[in-house]
Amino acid sequence: MQSIEENFAAYETAFDWLVYIGFGFLGLILLEMLFDFARKARQSWKETFANWSIYLIGVGLEYAGLGLIFLIGLSLVSPFTIASMPEGIWFWPLAILFADFLYYWMHRAEHRVRVLWAVHVVHHSSPEFNFSTALRLSWFEALFEWVFLVPMIIYGFGIAETLVAFFTVVTYQNWIHTEKIGRLPFLDSWLNTPSNHRVHHGSNPRYIDRNYGGILMIWDRLFGTYQREDDKVIYGITDPLKSANPFVINGHEFIALFKDLRKAKTALKKIRTLTGPPGMDTGP
Repeated sequence: MQSIEENFAAYETAFDWLVYIGFGFLGLILLEMLFDFARKARQSWKETFANWSIYLIGVGLEYAGLGLIFLIGLSLVSPFTIASMPEGIWFWPLAILFADFLYYWMHRAEHRVRVLWAVHVVHHSSPEFNFSTALRLSWFEALFEWVFLVPMIIYGFGIAETLVAFFTVVTYQNWIHTEKIGRLPFLDSWLNTPSNHRVHHGSNPRYIDRNYGGILMIWDRLFGTYQREDDKVIYGITDPLKSANPFVINGHEFIALFKDLRKAKTALKKIRTLTGPPGMDTGP
């Protein structure tokens, strides 16, 4: 079994290449901002600046140690591995496919379990949709998302390989946060594309809780959550957030959740408030 120090070294090495992709995408965001500024194409720049603020604070928290939760959590699970994945030409495709499958269920849980939605809602709260929306990620996702990767460790993928596969799925999704790319007829059927992801960010009744996939739309088709883009998308959440303050954006749903917990009079109703879907009426 690898030590924490060995896992940390592997973790750093595995993510070196993601840094270059990340910087490239940040450059793309800046180019899009310049393009939209020249064309006066954005309704409100306060949402863009909120996205950047959330991103920069999040980077600071990761450097302060929050990002190591993934590494520490998976390291604690690694002694319980029951298989060993052989190296070979299919290793990385299989790792990414497995990570994409687990991402689907993690993402679906983040929409259907109230306490997880309180974290994930940050990403959906913007009424605008552009490349900078990809930066609008909760500061607290690292606290629980690693749990969904445990099956990869159990079935023999190393910690570094698991994290690379998972963040490959996450990094892929940067480019799909845009309205500047229309429908891609063949690709839309099988891959997560800008069109499919616009649906996912829609608050239109028929678009809510659709298209959870990270890279592939296969999972949505298999489990009945796929929806093509037919109508104009209304972005944001059903109860619009009237603030661009990054702290309000990250905390508003926790405040609402706490209020609902206080209203729930029994332990069972408190549990249902935490674990039921957003908007579920659990009664007093």
